Amino acid sequence: MYETDFWQIIDETRDAAEGDPDEQADRMVERLAQLTPDDVIDFARLFEARFQRAYRTDLWGAAHLLLDGASEDAFDYFRCWLIGQGREVFEGALQEPDDLAELVPDFDEEEDGDAEDVGYAADEAYEQLTGLPLPDLGLRQPAGPEGPPLDFGDAETMAKRFPRLWERFGE
Repeated sequence: MYETDFWQIIDETRDAAEGDPDEQADRMVERLAQLTPDDVIDFARLFEARFQRAYRTDLWGAAHLLLDGASEDAFDYFRCWLIGQGREVFEGALQEPDDLAELVPDFDEEEDGDAEDVGYAADEAYEQLTGLPLPDLGLRQPAGPEGPPLDFGDAETMAKRFPRLWERFGE
C-alpha cells in the first residue's frame, strides 16, 4: 500500500462518516476488510508511523488547549483523530501546531479530538479477515514525546507558544 492509498482511505471514510470519529472507525474497518491481510498490515504500519510522528510535546500542548486538558490517553486518542482528519490537517499540525486554530475552524471539544476507535480499525479488519490478531508491526515505540518540555499549566507560556489557539480556547 502506498501513502496515497492510505490517505485516500482516511479521506473517504471521514467524508462518508461526515466527520463523526466513531462512524469513521466503523467505515474504516469495513473498507480495510475489503483488502488483503498484507494491505491491512501496510495500512497499520503507515498509521502507526504517523501516530508516532505526532508524539510531540508541542502538539500535546495544542491538544491540551483544544480539549481543555489532555491526559496521556486523551493525547493518544487526539493523535488518532488528527490522522483521521486527513493529510493536509495532519501535516499542517505537525509543521505548526498553532495552525490548528485555522486548520480545524469548527472544532468542538465535545465532539472532536477523540478517535480512539480509528486507531484500532486495522486491528479489527485484520482479525475479521484472518481470525488472528494483527501481528507486531516491528516499529519502535518512543520513550517519551519529542521536543522540549512545555508547562501546560502556565497560562503565559501557553499563550505565547500558541497565540491563535489560546485566543480561541485559552482560559
